[in-house]
Amino acid sequence: MGTLLALVLAALPVTGAGRAGAATPAAEAAAATHGAGAAAAEPPREFGNDWHDPVTAAPPVATPGTRSCEVKVAHARFRDFTPYKGGYAPPKGCGDRWSKVVLRLEGEVAGRQYDRLGHLHIGGVEVLRTSTPQPSPEGITWSVEKDVTRYSDILRRAQPVEMLIGNVVDETYTGVIDVEATLTFYAAEGRTRPAATPDRVLTLDGQWLTTPRNSERVVAEVYATGSGGGCEEYWYLSVPEGAPYSCRTPDGPYREVQIKVDGQLAGIAAPFPTVWTGGWSNPFLWYVIPGPRAFDVKPVQYDLTPFAGRLNDGRPHRVEVSVVGVPEGQTGWSTPVNVLVWQDRGSEVVTGALTRHDNGVPANSSAYTPGSEHRVDTRGGHRLTVSGHLNTSRGRVVTTVDRTLAHTSVHRWTDGGTVNTDALKGTWTDRERVTTDGRGPATAVRAHRTYTMDGTTTLGADDRLRTVLALGDRAGTAVERAGKRLSWSRLDDTYEGDATYTANVPRDQRHAVGTSSERYRLYGTAGCHDRTVETAQGTVTRDRLRCGRKLPGGM
Repeated sequence: MGTLLALVLAALPVTGAGRAGAATPAAEAAAATHGAGAAAAEPPREFGNDWHDPVTAAPPVATPGTRSCEVKVAHARFRDFTPYKGGYAPPKGCGDRWSKVVLRLEGEVAGRQYDRLGHLHIGGVEVLRTSTPQPSPEGITWSVEKDVTRYSDILRRAQPVEMLIGNVVDETYTGVIDVEATLTFYAAEGRTRPAATPDRVLTLDGQWLTTPRNSERVVAEVYATGSGGGCEEYWYLSVPEGAPYSCRTPDGPYREVQIKVDGQLAGIAAPFPTVWTGGWSNPFLWYVIPGPRAFDVKPVQYDLTPFAGRLNDGRPHRVEVSVVGVPEGQTGWSTPVNVLVWQDRGSEVVTGALTRHDNGVPANSSAYTPGSEHRVDTRGGHRLTVSGHLNTSRGRVVTTVDRTLAHTSVHRWTDGGTVNTDALKGTWTDRERVTTDGRGPATAVRAHRTYTMDGTTTLGADDRLRTVLALGDRAGTAVERAGKRLSWSRLDDTYEGDATYTANVPRDQRHAVGTSSERYRLYGTAGCHDRTVETAQGTVTRDRLRCGRKLPGGM
C-alpha cells in the first residue's frame, strides 16, 4: 500500500460532498429531551445497523414573528445523474418585499450509499450547494436550513428550477436519495422592515458579465468545492512531485481561489478545507455529526466594487474563476458564480475608475523530506489590494479592498511498516478589510477567518484503522465608522472525532466504535449561541445549550 489515501479512494464510500446549516428536528428533539448538560441512554458497544439522524450544534435560522407563506420548490428521488427540473412561482399573501426568506431542504435515504454533492438553482442562480450524509441500513432523515433573503430579486418572479444530487444505485449501493426543498417567506409588517437586499442577482453568460450601468456596489460569490472522488477532493493532502504519495501536484497542497475581471486579478481567497461524510477514510466519524460546512457550503465572497466603474460601461466583461495549485487541464473543482449588485437609484449611469492595484508576490514553498517517516512542509500566502472610485448621486465614493492569505501545513506519513500512519496539521488564514470613504466618516468592515485541520489515520497489522481528527472554522468580524466599532461577532465552530474499525471486511465484521463532538460558539452584538453535541457509536450522549439568545439573520 503506497499511502492510506489509496485505501480511502479504493475501499470505502468517499466521493463527493458535504454541513448542516441548521439543527435538524432530531437535534431539537434531543435538546428538549436531554436538557442542558443531560446525558442520553448508554451508547451501544459498537455501531449497529442504525444510528441517530444527523445533527449539528449550529443555530437554526432566526425568523421574525410575522405572517409567513411556504412554497415548495422541488421534490425528487435521485437515483442517477438526471437533474430535477421544475418551476417556481412567488408566494401569494406575503407581499414581494420580505423581512426574511428561509430555504429548507429535507432528505431521507436508507441502505448503503456514498456521500453525494448536490446543488439547487432557481432562475440559474445557485442558492444552495450541499452534500449528503451516509445512510444506515435502516434509514436516516436530515435537514438543512439556509437564509436566502439576499436572493430576493430572483424570487419576485416566476423562475425555472434545477436540482441535482448525482447518485448511483445498483446492487451494492442501494440508497435512493429522497429530498424536498421549500421556501418560507416572512412578510414585512408591523415593526419589521423589508431586508436590505441586492437590487439585482446576476449569473454569468459563460464567462461574461453585464451589470446595470448605475451599479454602486458589486459582490461576487463563488461556491468553490473540490470534489468528485479524485485528488482535488483531498487537495490539502497532496504533495509535490517526487514525493512517494498517491496525490502529487507540481506545487504541493497550496490552493487559492482567484477571480479576474478582463484578465486582471480582482480577488483572492483561501478555500475552506471541507471534509465530506466519507472523508479521512472513516465514515464512522460523520454518521451523526457532519464536519463544518459539509451540508451547507458557504460561498467565497469578493467585493468587486473597485471595478464597478469599468463594469458600468454597458458592455459585457470577462469574469474568470480559477484555483491556484491545480495542474493545468486537471478537473476536480466546481466554481459557480453569482453576482450581487446594488444600484444607485439617483443616477442612470455611475462612472468611476480603478485607481490602485497592488498585487503582492505569491509565496508557495512545499518541501519534501524523505525518511522512514516522509514529511512535506508547506508555507504559502498572497496579498492583494485594490481601490477604485465611483461618482454616485451622493458624491464620490472610494472603496478599497485589502486581503491577505496565509497557509502552513505539515504532512507526515509512513509506508510499509507494521503500522502505517498518515497525518496532517494545517492552518489557513484569510484576512480582509473593505473600506468605504465618501461623504461623512469612512466605514471599514473587517473579517479575519481561520480554518484548522489536525488529523491522523493509522492502519495496524490487524487491519484496524483509526482516525483522530479535529477541525476548526473560526471567524471574527467587525464594522467600524470613524474608528468606532458599530458591531462585531466571533464564530468558533469546532469538530472533534475518534473512530476505529476493521478495514477490508464486510460491514457486519467491521466492529466499529467512534466518538464525535461539535461545539458551535457565536457571540457578538446580536446575541450569543453556544451549543455542544457529543456522540458515541451513533448515539447522542450529550446535548448542552449554554446560551441561546436569538440571533437576527441566523448568523
